[in-house]
Amino acid sequence: MKITWKNCLKIGVTFFLLYIAIVFWEDISGLLSAIFAAMFPLLIGGAIAYVINIPMTFYEKHYFPKQKGKFFTVTRRPVCMTAAFLTVVAVVVLVVWLIIPKLGECVSVIVAKFPGLFEKALAFARGLDVMPEDILNSLSEIDWKSKLTDIIGTITSGVGNVVGGVISVVAGVFSGIVTVLLSIIFSIYILATKDSLKNGGTKLLNRYASEKWNKRINYVLSVLNECFHSYIVGQCTEALILGVLCTIGMLIFGFPYALMIGALIAFTALIPVAGAYIGAGVGAFMILTESPVQALLFLVFILVLQQLEGNIIYPKVVGTSMGLPGIWVLAAVTIGGGIFGVLGMLLGVPIAAAVYRIVGDDLKKAEPVSETETIQIEENTEETSEENKEETSKENK
Repeated sequence: MKITWKNCLKIGVTFFLLYIAIVFWEDISGLLSAIFAAMFPLLIGGAIAYVINIPMTFYEKHYFPKQKGKFFTVTRRPVCMTAAFLTVVAVVVLVVWLIIPKLGECVSVIVAKFPGLFEKALAFARGLDVMPEDILNSLSEIDWKSKLTDIIGTITSGVGNVVGGVISVVAGVFSGIVTVLLSIIFSIYILATKDSLKNGGTKLLNRYASEKWNKRINYVLSVLNECFHSYIVGQCTEALILGVLCTIGMLIFGFPYALMIGALIAFTALIPVAGAYIGAGVGAFMILTESPVQALLFLVFILVLQQLEGNIIYPKVVGTSMGLPGIWVLAAVTIGGGIFGVLGMLLGVPIAAAVYRIVGDDLKKAEPVSETETIQIEENTEETSEENKEETSKENK
């Protein structure tokens, strides 16, 4: 870097801003928190609009696409928006009505059946005479039902606090009601004027950003949009298909708790990679309380179903994946869950996929072109130029 007054000024301003940020960090963090609290309804509205826009775009493509009359042009946006909102509300109501009670029943079954299963295991251990009698007596005196209840309460306390906080904000506090209403109104405004907002953003970038930065920003936004869209559609579709197939298969093979375990696997399948296996592990434990042989057969059934769904059904229904290797998906789920909880698990994968794709494209641009690729590019260029000359001569004739 050349030593010029402009570069020196940039370095000086950067160090000054860094000094201000360090010295007045508490005030700056308080200001940022206040700004975030003020923008929270808008951020929630934007998230709602993004989710609603997925079915809305689908409806717009199929709402009399070949009709170009004024009536269809005017009614296409409000009709499709209303249908999209009703679809999302119906899905939420269906999940709350069908899946949530089944999850509660799963917890009740585990709490009720675990003490009896543990007593059977202790009796089996006494029969084999593999453990000292004093250890077996101390284990048998433990109230496993209360211990298990405490463990489940500890695990679900975070989710319970979040759900309780949301309910108290929405139902009990006036400011929460205002926030929800503002978010919904803002999402409706975004969806109704999404074309003009997109055009306005394009004009701003063209006016105030250089051509290089304009391309970079549009590229990053397009990659983020593609990754989030693929993730939302893919995970929801996969979870629904896996839950339905699991329920049907369990009913056919006569496994117990078919509806409960199917709902559990559909719910946990929203978490990438490990979600379905977590649900399968809990389901196997529930079946173990009835029959160890059926629990083993259920695990085999789940493994076969996962391979069938992942290799045949999922690519056909959803299409190609986001292109993120499995190890990075697991890392994104682990890190995101450790920092932001359940929300971090859900958002970590599409963000990691976007970063992975952007970095991968940048590395491909930095790779030197081999001689073979250079010769192939030159041959393609020569063939293209010859075809253009032939087309030009034909047009002249």
